[in-house]
Amino acid sequence: MSEENKKELIRLERESVIPILKPKLIVTLANLIEHGSDKAEFLKLCKRIEYIIRSWYLLQFEDLMQLFSLFDPIHGAKKLEQQNLPQHEIDTLEHKFLMHLFQVMDKSNFKMATQEEIQVAHSGQYLLNLPISVDETKLDKKLLRTYFSVHPHDNLPDFSDKYIIFRRGIGIDCTTDYFFMEKVDMIISRFWTWLLKSTGLRHILFRKSSAQHQNNVQSNNGLSIEAEQEDIYVERIRIENMKLSLPNLLSKITIQEPTFDRIIVVYRRASKLKMDRGIFIKHFRNIPMADMEIVLPEKKNPSLTPMDWVKFLVSVVLGLVTLVGSIEMPKADAFVIFAILSGLIGYCAKIYFSFQQNMTTYQNLITQSMYDKQLDSGRGTLLHLCDDVIQQEVKEVIISFFILMEQGKATRSDLDLRCEELIKEEFGENCNFDVDDAIQKLEKLGIVARDSIGRFYCVGLKRANEIIGVTTEEVVMKAKQDAPST
Repeated sequence: MSEENKKELIRLERESVIPILKPKLIVTLANLIEHGSDKAEFLKLCKRIEYIIRSWYLLQFEDLMQLFSLFDPIHGAKKLEQQNLPQHEIDTLEHKFLMHLFQVMDKSNFKMATQEEIQVAHSGQYLLNLPISVDETKLDKKLLRTYFSVHPHDNLPDFSDKYIIFRRGIGIDCTTDYFFMEKVDMIISRFWTWLLKSTGLRHILFRKSSAQHQNNVQSNNGLSIEAEQEDIYVERIRIENMKLSLPNLLSKITIQEPTFDRIIVVYRRASKLKMDRGIFIKHFRNIPMADMEIVLPEKKNPSLTPMDWVKFLVSVVLGLVTLVGSIEMPKADAFVIFAILSGLIGYCAKIYFSFQQNMTTYQNLITQSMYDKQLDSGRGTLLHLCDDVIQQEVKEVIISFFILMEQGKATRSDLDLRCEELIKEEFGENCNFDVDDAIQKLEKLGIVARDSIGRFYCVGLKRANEIIGVTTEEVVMKAKQDAPST
């Protein structure tokens, strides 16, 4: 019982993404400025910062989109054929595209899912209770393997030669329902576990799986190896850990699972055609960690695994042997016979009805992932990423400048802490602020410098606007305003 009531916590690293809309951020900070003239200068500076940062990334993003047009799964093959490029040049362009893509992912604060994260995600179940696997024969293994051989990454997952999963943002998904079939499954599972334990068969049948379960429980201690003060904790509430009571069995219950706010999957399908080099980029939202399998590419139709069949058949044979042995005993215990027989029937019913119920749930989840949870793919995802990069960079620069403007000189660590405190106090959000990137851009803009002991300081608002100067966008906007209406 103590294990049932124990909370299951998932430890997660704090995200670097700033989860605040840019207009809300700018307006809130502007309202903290006392003088009206300074407020106007600050709003002007925010616009100019965005225009400049957008222009910095314009060429890089244009290059990214041009490269993707050659590897677009829909029209890329035709464009490659028109280019009539030799294979080694196509390989070079392919490599360049992936390099740009991974840079944009990093700038927009997407992180590559590691092996530990995948293990923790798979250590629990939420709505999807079927073993989902990928048909590896339908996926190309050369593209990513070649890329990572040139650009190695630490702690790559086992499937990194076939597809890559990027994730960003943490949320919580709750589902409230009666979960009748799941509760029946839980009762049968607990009864079957008790039966195996009482008959001494548990250690023989499930020694290996118990060790694996123990490893999964231990892995739930966290996804990150960062210091504990840098982490957040999210509770995972599952039916398997539910307290066995009449009210819980007959009423609605709420289960809870941490989610990845955004997931992007990158892969290529296997093909015998030389010019079919399409790279698939799928973008999903609000994916429960335990149900991450729904975003996998080229999934096989789920079925009972060979191990499930082995456990089923071995359990039935041993149960029947035990049953026959109990009957042949001089003083057969009717309770033991009834328990063994009930266990066998219940176990068979559990496998059948659970599989049918899970298949229905699986089909619903796949349909939902296609229509509700899939945000975009291909070019649309890349455009979304490019805009994400700009929005994040602008917010980082604006917050850093505001802190230096309002609170004066600061060291790198002080500025980092002050920015995080501002986000927490004014917006109620936790963020692992990327101060290095922000400082680099402020120095590039020429509106922040360092003193003799290495502390950062900013110029005045009016001077900052003079240094950046009038942008092309402002000239165009003024021309539109001055143009006579027809």
